[in-house]
Amino acid sequence: MELRIEPGDITRSTADAVVNAANSTLLGGGGVDGAIHRRGGPEILAACRLLREEELPDGLPAGQAVATTAGRLPARWVIHTVGPTYAKTIDKSQTLASCYRESLRVAVRIGAASVAFPAISAGVYGWPMDDAARIAVQTCRAMAAEVGPDAGPVASVVFVPFSEAAEQAFREALDG
Repeated sequence: MELRIEPGDITRSTADAVVNAANSTLLGGGGVDGAIHRRGGPEILAACRLLREEELPDGLPAGQAVATTAGRLPARWVIHTVGPTYAKTIDKSQTLASCYRESLRVAVRIGAASVAFPAISAGVYGWPMDDAARIAVQTCRAMAAEVGPDAGPVASVVFVPFSEAAEQAFREALDG
């Protein structure tokens, strides 16, 4: 599994699946979530509403992931995951790692060869960018080692940082 960085707008990613840093309602919000819902169009919201009605009446728990159509995005699927809110007094790093791990497991199930990730929890959820990037890269590397080079369809993971500081944090995590 190749890991690389492509700074920019995740809603323009041509990866097979883009990961949405969603809130538990799956009904849209701010940041990456709002951008994906706006650019992807009403098809994504309709698919999320159906998931809520049929499978997730209480919403999507933090650290879990689920896929929908990508609507009008260039991607084929959106993988929604709910990151934890950062807290100095409670270690939620395993939940953040689970977002990446479960998103990749969903990608394998749906047959996505490439997956684009935002910096989950590093926006309004307050996770320090350096730590968020470290957890993202370590978790994706561990998943690549777990499944082996020929075990699944995910050939590449693209981190799509939204700022120069985020890009630098991901570059340092990849080089470290």
